[in-house]
Parts: sequence; C-alpha cells; structure tokens
Amino acid sequence: MKKKLVGLLSLMSILLVAAGTVTSGVSEAAAKEAKQPKETTIYLVRHGKTWFNTQNQVQGFCDSLLTEEGEAQAKLVGEGLKEVKFRAAYSGDLGRQIKTAQLILEQNNKKTPQIIENKGFREKNFGGFEGQSNDDMNLAVAKSLNLDYPEGSDELWDFLKEQLTEEELANKVAEVDPTKTAETYDQMKQRVEKAMPQALKKVTKKGGNVLIVSSGGIIPILLESIAPGSYQGEKIANCSVTTLTYKDGKYTIDTIGDTSFVDQKE
Repeated sequence: MKKKLVGLLSLMSILLVAAGTVTSGVSEAAAKEAKQPKETTIYLVRHGKTWFNTQNQVQGFCDSLLTEEGEAQAKLVGEGLKEVKFRAAYSGDLGRQIKTAQLILEQNNKKTPQIIENKGFREKNFGGFEGQSNDDMNLAVAKSLNLDYPEGSDELWDFLKEQLTEEELANKVAEVDPTKTAETYDQMKQRVEKAMPQALKKVTKKGGNVLIVSSGGIIPILLESIAPGSYQGEKIANCSVTTLTYKDGKYTIDTIGDTSFVDQKE
C-alpha cells in the first residue's frame, strides 16, 4: 500500500511538472508574440475641393473654405471608411485639412480619436505666389527653363511635370519666387520626415489604423521621403486616399491617389 502511495505521489509530481512546463511554454510564447511589432495602416487623405481649387489659385500655406462639393467628397470618404477603427487621427493645421478630417470622422461608426493638428502636414509654402494664379507661377517656372512650352493652363502644368521631378519643380518655384520665401524641397522633406514619426509614435507598439489628412503638393514629397521611388507621378486628387502599412520600421505603399470612394457619387 505504501509503495502504491509513493508511486501515486510520484506520478502526480511528474504531471504537475509537465503542466507547469506547458503553461510556462504558453506564457513565454504569448509574451514573445506580444513583443512582436504590430502592423500599422495609414490612410493618407488629401483635403476636399476648396474655393481656391475652383478658381485656379495657388493654395499652399494660404487657405480657403471647402466648397459644397469638397464637403460632400469628405463625407463620401468617411462613409467608405466608417467601419475602420482609427486609433489616431492627424491633419495639417490648415482649415481645409482640419475640416476634411472632421467630416471623415463624423461618418465613422466606431469610437473616434481626437484630431491632432501637426503643421508638418501643411501644404507647400509657395511664397510670393500664394493666392496668385497657378498659371502665373507655372509660367514663371517654364520661362526659367529656356525651353519651348505650351500656352494652355493644363498643358503647361503637364509639361512641367514631364520635364521636372518633384524635387526639381519645388526648388525651381523657390528659385523664381520674387519674395524668396517659398520652401525648398529639402525644407519640406525635413518637416514631413519629422511629422510622420510623431503621428505613429503612440500606435506602432499595438498597431492599428491612423488617419492623416494633408494636401496634394506635400503628399508626393512625404511618400518619397519614407519610401524612395514609390511615387511615380500619380495624381493626388481631392479626397483621394493613399494607403500605407508600417511594420518593423519599414513603410510599404499599398495604393496611391485612390478615388474610388469619391467616384461612387458619379
């Protein structure tokens, strides 16, 4: 009887040790998994159409209100993203950017975060060309190239985009700006490179979704700064959505300038 009792106790000890080993293994695996960096998805949206957009006026640091169409565009994007749970939301500090972010989040079915304004996501500063005709600015750039150029507004812009990279175009605008206050490419690149880590700081550990509302001129520079070579001249239309993923310190560009949410209206 005594031998049986000793044997039973030994068996129980073995089982307890085994159970502890399994539990320890599960705990270690769970802890290891918890330490793994999570994936963050970034929804980078250009603001809705504004009054200056309709008047062909240069709109960088200067601002104008969203038109009715612009507000409708933002609501459509919000409707398309209504089931996305955002852990953070950012916009530039310009009124058109903030309003677009607000309208997007108003359509959301989840608990939404407070919008944080970050001037790093502002549009380009076009210096003395701010508020002037886009044609006047583009013409000044074209003349400085000493090349034959088309006269039409759209044709001239397309010509410049074909002749110059984003960096060259930004620097040429700064060069011909009569007030010498327009931003250079490096100045813009530095501020978006600073703004992106600030936007992701609170969410990268657990992962999740982040909304960023910015502008059509600065978004290509942002993309080039975080994923060189990813931007190939795609159009960044009003309320287009560019999606990125961030994991292990690396960015992956998923879509650029997607207008499918806005196109549903048509």
